[in-house]
Amino acid sequence: MTQKLLRMIVAEGGKGEITQSLRAAFPEDQSRLDLTVVSSVLTLLPTLKVVAPEILLFDLGLAQPDVLETVRRLHRSVPGVPLIVIANPSERDLAARCLQEGAMDYLLKGFMDQLKLESVLRASLESNTLRGLADLLRDPLTGLYIREGFHTLGSRRMELARQNGGTMVLLCALLENFQSVREESGRHAAEQAVCEISELLTGSFRRTDVVARLGDAQFAAMAVDAAEQSAAVLQQRVEMRLAVNNQTRDGGAPLALRMRVGFWSGGDSRSFAEFLDDIEGSLRWEDASDGSHGTRREVHQ
Repeated sequence: MTQKLLRMIVAEGGKGEITQSLRAAFPEDQSRLDLTVVSSVLTLLPTLKVVAPEILLFDLGLAQPDVLETVRRLHRSVPGVPLIVIANPSERDLAARCLQEGAMDYLLKGFMDQLKLESVLRASLESNTLRGLADLLRDPLTGLYIREGFHTLGSRRMELARQNGGTMVLLCALLENFQSVREESGRHAAEQAVCEISELLTGSFRRTDVVARLGDAQFAAMAVDAAEQSAAVLQQRVEMRLAVNNQTRDGGAPLALRMRVGFWSGGDSRSFAEFLDDIEGSLRWEDASDGSHGTRREVHQ
């Protein structure tokens, strides 16, 4: 599976089914698996700091009664560590909901054969590596990903979503009066406007979603495993935050943000680049109205 020692924490109770499945699946790789096993959430939290694992496997049976809050807490504790939750087959829906709280993937007990385990573990390691590479591709003004970093993460997340039957919502936005703000109020005011849009987009999406600055006044945000109806909800959320921002911003004209949002599911044959081009293209096709202080809405399939 891997040519180096893989640090992994397994958090589970009971008979140790996860640990047994790992050892049975990779009998020839025992010397390369550095497994630390804990049996409670209270033990897990301090162990995470000591071991600094590359992958965390977490049995949802340890998270009762508030499973989603526990998963959210774990992800916030180690946001850079791929978190794979393990559930009983009857808890599949709950495990899927954990993806919205920061889990990268889930496995079902009784179905953890070598092929499935290796696929999930390899994807976790690759995703972590890609995230590290993408972190080098950030905009110095806003801290958001630039276009190259967004493509890197977006392509990988779409690949995983295609394998797992996942979905994706993509929102693209254009700060329409960026040029006029720069001409009338100067470079600093234009940069401040960009930072305001960056903050309101970041605040409108989940911690596990990805937000990017694609150009001087162009932005995008990607939400994985989001329902189709959430596309319009996310856009409404940005609109509301923009309205509040325009009411409270210190001086200057209200910011005008034009947006387009699209939904992708596994049956869609488009690549991530093609999906992004389609949504971005709809922004370019309509002439920007620099005097508009609202937003325009359109959902693309």
